[in-house]
Amino acid sequence: MEKNLPILQAVQDFLTMIQRSRSQNTHRSYSNALSFFLETLAENNKGKTLTELKETDILYCIEALRYHSPATEKLYLTAIYRFYEYLTAIEVAEFNLPNLRLLIRQRSRRSGQRLPQFPRKQIESLIKYAINIANQLPGHQIERLRILRDRALILTLADSGMRIHEACNLRRGDIDWSEQKALIIGKGDQQAIVRFSHRSLQAIKEYLAQRSALDGASGKPIASLPVFARHDRGAGKKIKPISTTTGRKILHYHVLSVLGKDAAETITPHSLRHYFVTTVLRGSGGNLKLAQELARHKSISVTQRYAHLSDDELDRGYHEIFNQPDDSST
Repeated sequence: MEKNLPILQAVQDFLTMIQRSRSQNTHRSYSNALSFFLETLAENNKGKTLTELKETDILYCIEALRYHSPATEKLYLTAIYRFYEYLTAIEVAEFNLPNLRLLIRQRSRRSGQRLPQFPRKQIESLIKYAINIANQLPGHQIERLRILRDRALILTLADSGMRIHEACNLRRGDIDWSEQKALIIGKGDQQAIVRFSHRSLQAIKEYLAQRSALDGASGKPIASLPVFARHDRGAGKKIKPISTTTGRKILHYHVLSVLGKDAAETITPHSLRHYFVTTVLRGSGGNLKLAQELARHKSISVTQRYAHLSDDELDRGYHEIFNQPDDSST
């Protein structure tokens, strides 16, 4: 890569590398961040080529990010720093990366910690709905497959703690049916073990049983086929994995159907992961280490964010303490 190359081209090359090595979500986030960075450079008449780019140019971006949330600021600055790091690694520019990190640390805001919030009772209603959704299957094969797939996906997300991209990438050969486990490639391109409940594994089996003819006619090894496949005109009779976007749309559709618009704007695939972690903590008497391992959190401090009592529990505890009948008044 030439040193006088336009920064736009360098950004595109960097994003291509990210697309090949990271998840779709990461690629999308980095694309948004670098587009924002290019806009701030253009607004300040700075850095049209790599030779003009300086560490201090990130300050324009930091200033513009004041109008965004601290979380967005942190995400964007991480992506921009990785871009500078990439340019340094391929030796088309010489940046003082320690100085750049110092600028970011001194000038950017810190995200305040937020307790994970999710509507537990509504999620439990969604799970109950998912369990019963297959009681009356339609006659059309594609519709039957969609319903069975959607039920299996919802129960898998709620009972395994898998991230949406992990579930979408799950292959039939990844699952050890006798051990009720799967070996997956998780966050950070790390291998990980996830476990399945009886009900989620049974839902997957019923879905795959309905799909057996399509799988057999695919001409591909069964183990290589996705667990959750597309059933639309674009896929036809081919067995193609659902994308993370499709996975989100599936959940949104069912939440909207059973719980309404307000819930559909609140409950996401990650909400089901929150539900999973909190369910583990509640069921284990607050065993943080168990929850950390099952959720595959690198740091137990992340798991601790879930170790809080629900509003209902707090209300009950408060009233038991302060609103008991006062014997002294009789």
